[in-house]
Amino acid sequence: MVNLKPSQLFTGKAKLITIPVVVIAALALWPFTIGGLLVYAVYRYMPQSRLRNIAVAVIVIPTLFIGGTWTWAFFSKSPTPQVTETVLQQSEETPLAEAEEVATSSPEVEAVVEAVVQPVETTQAVSTEVEQQPAAVEGVLVKRVIDGDTIELETGQKVRYIGIDTPETVHPDKPVQCFGKEASAKNTSLVAGKRVRLEKDVSETDRYGRLLRYVYVGDTFVNDYLVRQGYANSSSYPPDVKYQEQFKQAEQEARVNKRGLWGSACSDGSGSASSGAAIVAPAPDTQPTTPQCDIKGNITGEKIYHVPGCASYDKTVIDTSSGERYFCTEAEAVAAGWRKAKNCP
Repeated sequence: MVNLKPSQLFTGKAKLITIPVVVIAALALWPFTIGGLLVYAVYRYMPQSRLRNIAVAVIVIPTLFIGGTWTWAFFSKSPTPQVTETVLQQSEETPLAEAEEVATSSPEVEAVVEAVVQPVETTQAVSTEVEQQPAAVEGVLVKRVIDGDTIELETGQKVRYIGIDTPETVHPDKPVQCFGKEASAKNTSLVAGKRVRLEKDVSETDRYGRLLRYVYVGDTFVNDYLVRQGYANSSSYPPDVKYQEQFKQAEQEARVNKRGLWGSACSDGSGSASSGAAIVAPAPDTQPTTPQCDIKGNITGEKIYHVPGCASYDKTVIDTSSGERYFCTEAEAVAAGWRKAKNCP
């Protein structure tokens, strides 16, 4: 074994090893290196002993604190973060099943993988459950019921039920029609003061600015209920025809069972609305063609009226049981939502 004096460590071939080691140590313990250099400078350039001692104390105290903290942090680093980072990278690049195989390589990696994989699986399960749940639609409060097929919301907006038509009770130009009050009362019992869910079809509003919507309260589809129980006609026309066939079937069921306005009170026995005593005044849509009411309003996908002289007037036959009707004036037809046929003069 070769014994070297301290002075020989920095001479000859020994310095090729010693100097790099010292430099590396100085960099690794840089707080002590800087503190030592500052103390050396103080002793060399400050001859006054009292000031020199104060300066040395000011340098040594923070050097010990900073150096001690740095040394503890440097030599006590745990390899766990590196393992965690490696596992995270592997979990991004491989499926969860492969990550479980990686976990068997060592107890340390297994613990880390378990900590990473379980939250991922839980998150995926929660996400799947949320996706399977239908989107909840917050209900809106019904402020008042206007008639059998129109309501007003707490926001002040009026809503016209899509696809149905109940007998008139509040129309300014029409008398109260048979079963109109009953339809309005039933609509009131269904939705008044309750929160309803509104479903839009294609159109946002009608020509009067009312929202066009299908209305639900709880599990009850109000539009369908009113038609099926005989309180309304099926009256769907483009572009809002999502439930047109359903409403037609509901009306047929009401007719067959003579419910509501299809019963004896409002029917002549043939399934057509009657102009009997149950109607407060004769309704234009139940009158026969007369010189005073000879405008034909028929429904062929949309509501169109024909006046005498129109190309299709003579061959147009009105079926009042399907919602078609006669009008006495064009203004009345337009106000009711009909438009003039394009082949009219």
